[in-house]
This record gives sequence, structure tokens and C-alpha cells, in this order.
Amino acid sequence: MTPEPVIPISALEHHLFCPRQCALIHVDGLWVENRAIVAGVRAHRRVDGPGGRRERGRHVVRAVPLYSDRLGLVGRADGIEVHDDGALVPVEHKAGVRHGRAAEVQLCGQTFCLEEMFTRRVSYGFVWYGGTRRKERVEMDATLRDLTERTIAEIRGSMVSGALPGPVADERCKECQLESVCMPNVVIQGDALVRYLDREVLRCR
Repeated sequence: MTPEPVIPISALEHHLFCPRQCALIHVDGLWVENRAIVAGVRAHRRVDGPGGRRERGRHVVRAVPLYSDRLGLVGRADGIEVHDDGALVPVEHKAGVRHGRAAEVQLCGQTFCLEEMFTRRVSYGFVWYGGTRRKERVEMDATLRDLTERTIAEIRGSMVSGALPGPVADERCKECQLESVCMPNVVIQGDALVRYLDREVLRCR
């Protein structure tokens, strides 16, 4: 039986970047475009169309739909390299630069789907970062697989509970397209006021 609710693979990156951002997008259905989002869409035009061709001696299939019944995941891969020995290598394209392990976890989510769909082991993948114009190899080791499964469980727990995680209010907020909706500093100041009033009420008792 497929776990519910089903989680978009893109939510994995959103959650690791900021759990509140993930909930706003995938639970509340909010989306705001900014300069970075538009740049990302433009950068993805080359890989968004379905189809396949030979690239540097390998067959590459673009925009591949993916799913995992076991984990309740759905989405698509930017590209899958199909090697002559039958090995499958997912490739994720990012317009910007590396943010922790967010893109790696997203790539691992794609790996879980490929392994289930084609019943073969995926040992590694690649993330292409447009900001640095570098293609980085990602090993699908036990540590990354465990982190990815825990991230999936955390997202599903957040979706089921409906609770909105608190804001991070750090450097990430400057890059987030949802800052005007999230209002991290306003929320944190409001929480601080509530805590202050709670302390004053307790002190006066």
C-alpha cells in the first residue's frame, strides 16, 4: 500500500532548505516567483522537454516521470543517463549553487524511484550546478539513503499534522521567494511578545 499523502520529489529539497518553506508550498499551496525562480525556469528549458539522445557517448533521456509506491513519492528526473551496461544514472540540474545536501537528497529520492521502477541498483548520480558550472558526482551511500528516508518521513508527518513549522529567520530568507508570505521576522517578534507576556502573567500571580 502506498503511504499517504504522496510527496512530490521536489519537496525533499524544499524541506532541507527550510521546513517552513516546504509546508507553505506543498501543504498550503503557496507559490511566488522571484528573480531566482525565473532564472531557474529559464535554465531548465533545455532539460524540461521529454525525449532522448546521445550525449558524450551516453544515451540521455530527459524529463522522466518517476514514482515509488513503497515511499509514496512522485515526480520526474531532469535526465537519466543510460549506460551501455544497463546502468541508470540520474542527473539533476540546478541553476544556482550548492545548498547543503538538499539537491543530493532530491537526487536520492529519484534514485529510490528508479530502483523500484526498474528493479536495479543505482550507485551514483550527478548534480549540475549552473552557478559554478560544475557537475558533481553524488554517491548513493547508506548515509544519504538514510537521510532521504528520514526527510520523507518528516515531510509526511508535517503534511498529516497540518502544523506550520516556525521560521528560520537567517540568511536563507534572503533567497526565498516566499519571504513576503512567510514574514519570518514578524512571526519571531510576535512569538517573543507572547513569551514575554506569558512571563509577566506568571510573575504577577
